[in-house]
Amino acid sequence: MSLTPKENNLPLSKFESMLKTNSVYFFDSIEFEEIIHYYIDSGKISLAKKAIKLGLTQHPNSVLMKLLKAELLIFDNKLDEASCLLKEIQAIEPTNEEVYIQQASIYSKFDDHEKAINALKIALVYTDDQVDVLSMIGMEYLYLDNFDDARLNFAKCLEVDFEDYSSLYNVIYCFDMQNKHQDAITYLNNYINKDPYSEVAWHQLGRQYFIVENFEQALRAFDYAVLIDECFVGGYLEKAKTLEQLNKFEEAIENYKTTIDLDDPTSFVFLRIGECYEKLNETTLAIQFYKKAVHEDPLLDKGWLAITELTIKNKSFNKALFYINKAIEIDDKNTLYWRKYAEINLKLNRFEESVEAFQNCIVLKDYDIAIWVGLSDVLCYLGDYEGALINLLKAKTYFNDFSEIEYRLASIYFKFNEFEKGEKHLTTALAIDFDYHHLIKELFPEVYAIKEVIDIIANYKNSSL
Repeated sequence: MSLTPKENNLPLSKFESMLKTNSVYFFDSIEFEEIIHYYIDSGKISLAKKAIKLGLTQHPNSVLMKLLKAELLIFDNKLDEASCLLKEIQAIEPTNEEVYIQQASIYSKFDDHEKAINALKIALVYTDDQVDVLSMIGMEYLYLDNFDDARLNFAKCLEVDFEDYSSLYNVIYCFDMQNKHQDAITYLNNYINKDPYSEVAWHQLGRQYFIVENFEQALRAFDYAVLIDECFVGGYLEKAKTLEQLNKFEEAIENYKTTIDLDDPTSFVFLRIGECYEKLNETTLAIQFYKKAVHEDPLLDKGWLAITELTIKNKSFNKALFYINKAIEIDDKNTLYWRKYAEINLKLNRFEESVEAFQNCIVLKDYDIAIWVGLSDVLCYLGDYEGALINLLKAKTYFNDFSEIEYRLASIYFKFNEFEKGEKHLTTALAIDFDYHHLIKELFPEVYAIKEVIDIIANYKNSSL
C-alpha cells in the first residue's frame, strides 16, 4: 500500500528528516518501496531517485526497487541503461511480468511496436492483471494502425472486466477509424443486451446512429442514457444535437439548458442555443445567447460571425461591421470573415474597404469566382478600369470560359475603344451563356448602347436561331 500524507507517514517523515540532517537511517525494503511509490505518484522524481539510490544501497537484491529504477531510467529516456538493467532482472526473475512490460515500453519508444507487442504477450502469460496488459497490447496495435487486432484486444479487456469503459471507448474508436459504424451498432446492441443499464453504452450507440443519420434511433439511445443517469451531461448534449437534426428546436434548447444546470456553461452550448433560436426566428433571443457565447469565450470567432449575420439580416450594418471586425481580430486568415467584411462595407458605400477585403481574400488564396468579379465590379465603380482589367485577366488563369469574366472583359475593352479585343471576348461570352448578356446593360449601360455591341449581340442571336 502506498504512503499518503495523512496515513502511515512515519517512514516518509523519517526519510525526509534524514535528507535534511544528512544522517543515514535504516528502512526495510517495503518501507523504501512505499516511499518511492509516493514520490513517483506525487511527481517528485528527484526525491524518488534519491530513495531508490539509498534503497539499493541498503537492499541491493531488491527486484522491485530495481524495476522502479528502470522505470525512472525510461522516464529520463536513458533507454540503453534501462534495457541492460531489465536484462539483469529478467535473469533473476524470468516470470516477473513487469520486466516485459517495461521492455515493451522501451521498444515502443523506439517505434518498434511489433517487438513491444511480443514482450507484452509474454507479460500476459505471467500477469494477474490481464486487463492492463491487454489494453497496452491494444494501444501498440493502434500505433500500427492495425485496428482489427487493436479492437480484439480491447474487446478481450471487456471479457475480463465488463465495466471497463475505457476499453469500450477504444473498441468503438477502432470501428470509427474503419468507418464500420453498422458493426459498431451491432457490437453495442450486443453489449446492451448483457448490460441494459449502461449509460455509456447507450451514449455510444446514440453516437453511432447519429453518424449514420438515423436520428430517431439516436434520440432513443440518448433518451435511455439520460434516463439511466439523470446527470449525464454528455447524454443531454448529444440528445440536443440530435433534436436539432430532427428540427425539434424547442426541445433541443431545453436539453442544452439542462447541461448548463448540471455543469459550468460553455461557449459551445450558448452558441448552439443561439442557433436554435435563430432557426425559430427568435432573433432577439438568438443574439442574446450569441453574446453569452462570446462573453464566455471572447476568442470564439464563430460567435462574432453569428452575431454579424443576424445584424446584417436586421440591416444594422454599422453594428455588423463592429462584430465582423471582432472576428477578423481573432482570425485574420479566415476568408469567410473578409467576404462578410466586403459585403458589409458595400452596404455602407465604403468601397475602398471592400476592395481591401476582396484583395485579402485573393492573397489568402480564396479564388472563388465571386471574389474576382466582386473586386472587379467595385474597381469599375471607383473608375479604376485598368485595375479591374488586370484583376479579370488574372481570374481567367483560374476560370477559363466563364461568361461572368468574359462579359466584363469585353465591356472594359470596349470602354478602352479596343474593339477587336472587346468583340473577341463578347463573342466568347455569348457562346458560353447568351442570356447573361443583360449583365452589360446592368454594369456598363454606356457600352450596351454602342452600335458595334448591339450588332454583335443581334448577329449572334440571329445566327443561332
